[in-house]
Amino acid sequence: MPEPAEPPPTDQPDNPGSLRANLESRRGKLARIRERGIDPYPPRFQRSCTAAAAIARFEAAEAANRLGHAADLNVAGRVVSMRVMGRAAFLDLRDASGVVQAMLRRNVLGDDYALLHDLDLGDFLGVGGNMMRTRTGQPTIAARSLTILAKGMRPLPEKWHGLRDVEIRYRQRYLDLIANPEVADTFVQRSRIISGIRRFLDNRGFIEVDTPILVPIPAGAHARPFITHHNALDEQLFLRIATELYLKRLIVGGLDKVYEIGRVFRNEGIDQDHNPEFTLLESYEAYADYNAVMEMVESLVASLAQDIHGAMQVAMGDDVIDFTPPWPRRSLREELRRRSGVDIEDYPDAASLTRKALDLGLEPGPREARGRLIDKLLSVYVEPHLIQPSFLMDYPEDMSPLAKGHPNKPGYVERFEAFAAGMEIANSYTELNDPEVQRARFAAQEHQRDAYGDDEADRTDDDFLTALEYGMPPTGGLGIGIDRLVMLLTGQSTIRDVLLFPQMRSRAGDTNTPATQEYATG
Repeated sequence: MPEPAEPPPTDQPDNPGSLRANLESRRGKLARIRERGIDPYPPRFQRSCTAAAAIARFEAAEAANRLGHAADLNVAGRVVSMRVMGRAAFLDLRDASGVVQAMLRRNVLGDDYALLHDLDLGDFLGVGGNMMRTRTGQPTIAARSLTILAKGMRPLPEKWHGLRDVEIRYRQRYLDLIANPEVADTFVQRSRIISGIRRFLDNRGFIEVDTPILVPIPAGAHARPFITHHNALDEQLFLRIATELYLKRLIVGGLDKVYEIGRVFRNEGIDQDHNPEFTLLESYEAYADYNAVMEMVESLVASLAQDIHGAMQVAMGDDVIDFTPPWPRRSLREELRRRSGVDIEDYPDAASLTRKALDLGLEPGPREARGRLIDKLLSVYVEPHLIQPSFLMDYPEDMSPLAKGHPNKPGYVERFEAFAAGMEIANSYTELNDPEVQRARFAAQEHQRDAYGDDEADRTDDDFLTALEYGMPPTGGLGIGIDRLVMLLTGQSTIRDVLLFPQMRSRAGDTNTPATQEYATG
């Protein structure tokens, strides 16, 4: 019997009408499946290969004229397309590797062919059979057996292949991944980037460690913390805002090269490159300084770009970012003066710099510390112009309480930030290891909180100061925001597109089941 040609590739939609009608239709189909004595949610299925592997195996066997090597395969996936012709039907099954077509024939499947009437787009199905080509040349598995693996009880959004509603995409990422399979590529690349970071650091002799997430003092960064309560201890604790002070304790303890990749939590706003919880890499290397760390950063990022793209150039919007080392080193003071006309040496205190900021048309708060004002000037006048990778070096001391003073620039510290595509991707210091100076810096931060109402100022951690008193060698420290780095290396313009589950504002009347709205199904 000749093989039928595939009908036009139009999807068979769910029953038309409201979401409620679709749900009722699917419940009826589920009941009929169970009446046939079939478990619509079996515990396992012995898949012999993925969709992509089935096609690859068939094409290799075809080329070698050994089609027996593409026989007796079991594939499985979500039904994403159904084309019914009466005595035959064609289904597209999608798994993580891709899509394979299955051909169902009544004369082969017998009574099992009737299961077709109780299938919907979105169901998971297992198919056993041999690979062949249809008359149109499509590699296809000719089904000899069908196994329902999971009955989908909700219709796929917008005929599954056009979900564009940003709210739904971010709130219900699983629908985004179903409807827009290319989205998964970003997260596959994210995984490769993180694995590449680990390989890079491991090969340089670093060891990966874990430090506490619940901490008694939220220190190590300028940020507002999230607060929680430990019932058994009856103590207030905080979600960490950085891993720095614990990792430097390990340098004190004799672990010369350490790093951690983990979540940190900052009670801050949400925008295109900020999320309240994010993934941070921090590394610390004894006997190194910020110059050594600069070389490590450009080498790391360049190697990741090469691994992901096969080149050190990455498209980002209208720009092509070239990560080839070495990256330019620029003085913060000189770059700010060149871009804004402001020489921060002319404004030694918050009051004078506030007046200058007002003259420039900025809107500083009535009580902002000098370091905060400088940071605002950088954000407005400098950062947007740092499109190609570059380092901004030597920050004012009042912006950097944990960094070592610059030996040749009084009032400045050995600190750099790395920028690309107009955003910060890395921050590094030659670490301050003098316990008396560090205590004074913490005290200045506490004063900043009181005098300026700055609830993001760093906090005094007495246990860390005690650790420093035992002695910490010269150390180069680094922090890299993994999410922003992934944005750069995958060409994404917003952090939400590199987070599987970005933070979203709760909607009025939300429950723990977000999928309450009706969406188009026909």
